[in-house]
Formats: sequence, C-alpha cells, structure tokens
Amino acid sequence: MAKVNHKRVKQLLNEKRSKITDRQFFTSRILAGHFEDVAAAQTKRYRYNRRVHVNIYWAPKDRNGACTNNTAIKINAGHPCVTKIRGRMNRYEMISGLFAHELGHVLYTDFLAKQTYMNFLSAYKWYPAPPILKDSTDAKNEKDFWEYVKADPRNMQFAMHIAFFIANVLEDGYIESRMLSQFPGVLGYNLTVMREHQYKDMSTVTQLIEEEDDGSGHIFQSILQIMLSYALFGEIKYGETPLSDVRIQTVFKLLPQIDEAVTTTSAKDRWQIVSLILIRLWPHIEDYIELCKHHQDEAASSGESSEAGDILSGMLQVISGSSAEGEGSGTPVPGSEKIKSSGSNAAGRAKTRAMAGNSEEDNASGSDENESGEETAGAEQESDSDTDNQDPGNQSGDDSGADNITSSEDYMGSGSGKQETTDKEGGRIPFHQTDSVSEPVGGETTYDSDYQREHNDRAAADIERMLEQMAEKAACKQLENERIQELNDAAQSISYGDIHSGVKITVHRIPEVDEELEEQYHDISAPLLNISKQLQRSLVQKLKDQQRGGKQTGLVMGRRLDAHALCRNDGKVFYKNNLPNEIPRISVGLLLDESGSMSCGDRSTYARAAAIILYDFCQALNIPIMVYGHSTSWSSGVDLYSYAEFDSFDRNDKYRLMDIAARGSNRDGAALRFVAEQLSKRNEEVRILMLVSDGQPADVGYGGTAAEEDLRGIKQEYKRKGILFIAAAIGEDKVNIERIYGDSFLDITDLNQLPVKLTAVIKRFMR
Repeated sequence: MAKVNHKRVKQLLNEKRSKITDRQFFTSRILAGHFEDVAAAQTKRYRYNRRVHVNIYWAPKDRNGACTNNTAIKINAGHPCVTKIRGRMNRYEMISGLFAHELGHVLYTDFLAKQTYMNFLSAYKWYPAPPILKDSTDAKNEKDFWEYVKADPRNMQFAMHIAFFIANVLEDGYIESRMLSQFPGVLGYNLTVMREHQYKDMSTVTQLIEEEDDGSGHIFQSILQIMLSYALFGEIKYGETPLSDVRIQTVFKLLPQIDEAVTTTSAKDRWQIVSLILIRLWPHIEDYIELCKHHQDEAASSGESSEAGDILSGMLQVISGSSAEGEGSGTPVPGSEKIKSSGSNAAGRAKTRAMAGNSEEDNASGSDENESGEETAGAEQESDSDTDNQDPGNQSGDDSGADNITSSEDYMGSGSGKQETTDKEGGRIPFHQTDSVSEPVGGETTYDSDYQREHNDRAAADIERMLEQMAEKAACKQLENERIQELNDAAQSISYGDIHSGVKITVHRIPEVDEELEEQYHDISAPLLNISKQLQRSLVQKLKDQQRGGKQTGLVMGRRLDAHALCRNDGKVFYKNNLPNEIPRISVGLLLDESGSMSCGDRSTYARAAAIILYDFCQALNIPIMVYGHSTSWSSGVDLYSYAEFDSFDRNDKYRLMDIAARGSNRDGAALRFVAEQLSKRNEEVRILMLVSDGQPADVGYGGTAAEEDLRGIKQEYKRKGILFIAAAIGEDKVNIERIYGDSFLDITDLNQLPVKLTAVIKRFMR
C-alpha cells in the first residue's frame, strides 16, 4: 500500500513546480483564496461581514480587465494589460493592483445610486437635483439635451450609458484615491504599480488628435481620456499640443468639478457633477451619439449585438486606464463615508490647476499671437519635462493609514510599516467590554510632503509560497491517483471465496478535494469536533498518569502504610506504587454500510457524523485510522469508497468524509474482507475493525443464511489474525446482526450515542 515517501514527495514538488505556467498560477483557486483572505482582513475595519469572492480567469480576447458586482471580483489574468508585462512577479503585482481597484469599488462605491440615477433619467428628471448651470450656454445645452433624448428612445439609451461612463471615470478617481490614502501598504503599493503601467500606456493629447484625424477616434473620446488622466493621476499628458487646444481647455474648465468628484464621499454629489459634465459636453456628446447610432445600425444589419451598452463599450474601450462599469446593488460599507479623500497626487493636481489658471489669463489678456505661442511653448516644454521626470507611482496620497493583512495594530493606524504575509490566521484583538473611549486633545492635521510609498518586499515570497502550495497540490493529486491504482490492484489480489467469485471489486477515492466539500465540512463540523475534544479530555489525563506511573495514596486496603495518613479517621491509610505502563499501540478500521436503507431515519447522516468524530479523535491521539464505505452497483459489483487512509498525502481526508451517503445494496462479505485484509497488514498490538450497519447482507444472489455464514467465517478467520471486530447495529435488524457477529455486537438504539459508543471502544482498549 502507498505510504508517504518524503523524498519522492519532494521530487514531485520540484517537478510540478517547474511545470506551473502563468495561466495555471494566476487562475488557481489558491491565488483567488489568497486575495479573498486579503479582502477579508482589510474589510474588517468596516465591520464588512460578507466574504468577497474572487474569480481569476484567463480570456485574452475579453476586453474587460476586471469588474465587480459588489459581492464578487472578477479579474482577467489573460488581458493584454497583464500579459504584455514580463515576469511572473510583475504580473502578480499588476493583478494585485486590479484587485485593489475592484476592492475599492466594493468598499466605497454606492451601486444603488446608479440605479436611482437611471430611474430618474428615464423619467426625464435629474438625480439628486438639477445641475447648477453657470451661463446661458449651459442652459441652452440642457434644453437641447432634453429635446434630444425625448425625440428617440435610442437617444436616451445612449445618453444614459454615456452618463454612466462619465460617472465611472469619476468613481475610479475617487476609489483609487481612497485606497491609496487608507491602504498605503501592500494594497496601496500594488495599486500604484498598476497605475504606473496605466499612466505609461495613456495616450497624449497629440496622439488622441491623430486618432481623430484617421477616423479611429472622436473629440468626445479624447476629452474623456483627458478627464480620466486628471481624475486618476492629477495630470494631463499634453504631448506637443498647446494648452489653448479646445480639448484641454474644456477639461481645464471642469477641473473644479472633477476635484470635487474625486474627493467627496457623497455619491449624490458625484452624480450631480456627472449631470453637469453631461450638459457641458453636450454638443460633442450629441455628435458622438449619432456616430454610435450609425455603428448600431451597421451591427444590426450584420447580425451582431446592437445593444447600446455593447456598442458604447466597444467604442470606448480604446480609452486607456478605464475600467468596466461596476454592477451591483449594494451601498458603501458602513463607516467608509466618514473619511474624506484628499485625491491622489495632490502636487500634480495643484500644478495642473495652476497651468489652467495661467492659460485662462493668457486667453483673456488679448496678447498677440506670437507672444501667446511663445508662452504656450514654454508651458508645454515645462509640462513635458515634468511628465518625463515625474514618478506617477508616487501617488500614495497625503493621509497615512494602515494596510496590514495579519496585524490588528495596523487597523488602528499604528504606522508600523509593512507586515510579513503568512498563510495562518492570527493577530486578532479579542472582544472585550469597555466603559468609555479616550478623548485626546490637542490633535492636528499635518501634511507629509516627504512620504514615500513602502515597497512590497514580500511579493516574491508570497508568490513562492503559493507556487509551493500549487506544486504540493499537484503532487498530492498524482500520488493519490497512484494510490487509487494500488488500492484496486490490492482489491484484485485478495481471494474473496467462491461466494464472491466473478464479483467485480472497485475502489473509489476522490483524488483532489474540491472547495465545496471543504465548505460543507466547516459548516457542520464545529459541534462534532467539540464532542471529539470532550472525549479526548476524558482520556488524555488518565493516559498520562498511566504512562508516568507514581504513588497512589488514600487506599483502604494495601500492603504499605502511609505514615502521613495515619491521622485519618476513614481508614484510608495505605498506598501503592504504580509502575509506568506503556499504552498499547492501536490502529482502527471503520467500515460503513452505504446501502439504500441508510437514507431512512437520517442513518447515513449519523454515520457520517460518527466518522467525523471518530476520525478527529484518533488523529488527535495519533491513532492510525482508515475509513471505508461500501455498496453495490447495478452491474453486480462491489463499490468500496476510500474516505481516509492510514497514510494521507494531502491531509484532506477529513473533507472526504463529507462524501459519505446512502447508495445501492450491500454485499458485506467482500467489503469486510478487503478492510480486514488491509488492517491485518498493520503492526500495532491492537487492531480494531468497526462495522456500522443497519441490516443484513442484501445483494443479488447474496443474502440469507448463506451470506451470514460467510460473514461469520470472515470474522473467525481474521480474529485468529488478531483483528478485533465490533459490529454496531443501528437499524431494525439488530437481532439478525447480533446473531451474525455474536459477542462482537454493539447495540446502538439511540443514534445520538453512535460516536460516543464507538470512541468508548477505543478508550477501553487503550486503558
């Protein structure tokens, strides 16, 4: 039988690890679980009780890089923004940055506000209030807007989606500035890495104009790109375009509104700004909608998707640095609205606003064209120089916070720096009663202009740890598959007797435990494990005393007087010396009847619970245990289900126990002989075989007195080999089972006592 060969396991680990591709690594459940744990740790500060699910997939042709619906985060590891980066660690940091961005939406985005805005706009109303119009041009644009959207339902659909995209631009700027200021550690660093790549890929205004000229762009797309650049980074990549350009000037006039949108915690205020931007840009938007309608007609005629959202998404995907529209029905986590964001790269924003102010003065001064050209060129040169020299990643915000995955001190803003990532839980502050909170005085807000982001030195170690887990998982799966083959070979080599001649024996075992089995186990195991711990406590101290030996005093009878007890009046004045006794080594085999009748009266449920308790009990006391189930298939074959083996490769046998269920019929003799044969190969002094059944043998051609005689023969044969039989009867055929197994019979009238009585058997032999 397969045993744990540590040298072979290590060889397999190295072999499997070297073959893990980026696609396998990034789409593994291990990495997704890692991000889920990070999200759980970081959201605890907001008392966010829902677990954020993470799904990482590989779809190079999918234009979306990442998205969220408020309860789950989806990340496309095959997106070009990831795959164009060289190096697994660099790609990991990029994906971590995408995760941090989407986690920001989960924490800070009000998804219900979007639905409310849509309902109001479809009713030809503004939400939460009409935009504040500054001049007659704004008033005219608003009038034209309502006339246009009322003229054609398609116009309203496109206008609504454009409003959502504008809102997404502002929301991205808001949530990233919040994440950078509140999580300056690992999450903030990885988000900064992603932002560096985005800023590098972002087109200059000059390149945007060139795209307009060749027909692949539009002035509205260019303005959106410039808005996004400022909302995210506080800066604009001008290229060789003068500041007097209409696109730049349009965004310059919107800078106060964009600054307000990326710093306010009020979703209502942000949507009111969206309405104002929609009105300010309406002449360009109207022309853009007409272009979209033209593309929609072409798509409809060619049989492709012609939904307004799909058309717009396809056309606006050229905007670099944008994310997919968030979908969901949740609100920001409680408490997150109390902290106002300062916006990322405050210095860059101040400089851009200064340039906007200077260009406005220049336009109003009436200076001659040559002088204006020289000034523009100078400002442009300064801008290019600053763009080349700046570090767009150094945008961690002005506020200091905490971002520690494992330490509770950092949740309170300890500022102790980056903490070492671990795969174990810990560092939690236990719940405790308090009467009041401190009331500090003399506090002040300061601006740290010299703050530098902390580099994620643990990224490589995290990847190494997850690669090791993936390699271990793959190696264990291979070893388990080899074990299954060995078990089936062993099953075929056993002589079952003439009564089972021609019967096919098949051993089944789950090679790799899935997440669903783990979740089911954790959902139901807590009370069962408590029972196991109680049973352990009742035995452990006695075992220690027995192994240690010592002096036993206070005896009524004995051969030795205790001089210190002669003053007692109860006569307990004797003592004796107990010699240390070695505890006999024990191994246990548990065989469960999985016939169809076990589905009645929750018998299979109690059998599963008993297996979980017994397995945990034996594991805690270092008692080797194997757990098997047996049934028959329609092809008149015996199906053996290996749930736990004496030697476990992946240490997940406790989860396999969740697969115990009622199935077909029961051919007890073949199953009993197989398990007894495996148990007889053990070298422990005490070997116990426990059979849990609710009835007599019942299979095609196998039943009645002949089958009973077969079982009695198997019992006597292996009893001579030192196997102790315990037959626990939990059904209505207890009399028949007692007749079969005789003194090995254990009556379980109350199913609640099943695990207690089974463990009591082990305790009796250990004493």
